[in-house]
Amino acid sequence: MLSRAATSKLSPVLSTSLSSSAGNISAFSTISTRTRTTSRRVFKTGASQSSRNMSDSATFAKGKPEDEWRAVLSPQQFRVLRQKGTEPAHTGQYDKFKAQGVYECAGCGTPLYKSTTKFDSGCGWPAFFDAIPGAINRHDDISLGMVRTEITCAACGGHLGHVFKGEGFPTPTDERHCVNSISLKFKDE
Repeated sequence: MLSRAATSKLSPVLSTSLSSSAGNISAFSTISTRTRTTSRRVFKTGASQSSRNMSDSATFAKGKPEDEWRAVLSPQQFRVLRQKGTEPAHTGQYDKFKAQGVYECAGCGTPLYKSTTKFDSGCGWPAFFDAIPGAINRHDDISLGMVRTEITCAACGGHLGHVFKGEGFPTPTDERHCVNSISLKFKDE
């Protein structure tokens, strides 16, 4: 059963149908059909964009074929950067790291974040409130059944993490770039 808050975020037709037809099987099957159709459309769109980002190395200035990425990245880096994985929270070397310098893409060495934009969000991954202009790309990510904003290296397409907005952190942008440590390497100033 959906909570009132969750139901209020649904479309008016779906919300009304859910609240007025708890025992009505035919109404449920109509809702179920609409949901499957919508999910299928969204999934197809997301899947084609995702495969385009991961396989078309010609799109990126520092793109390489998959076998070359496997040769230069550790298995863990490959899983996160090239296969859009996530490292476990509180395990990355840069979560609590504090030093002055620049965080670069671990795949291609492109500068992504300045240490002056890093802050402690308590989320278990390095958090930044802004990237170096032009260094990252943003994409819709629907892999968990919700829309999130994925961030990737603009030069090589490597997966970095996700951006979250409006969480109320006292930063100039009110954004949290939640980045996998394994996607980064640090360079002293």
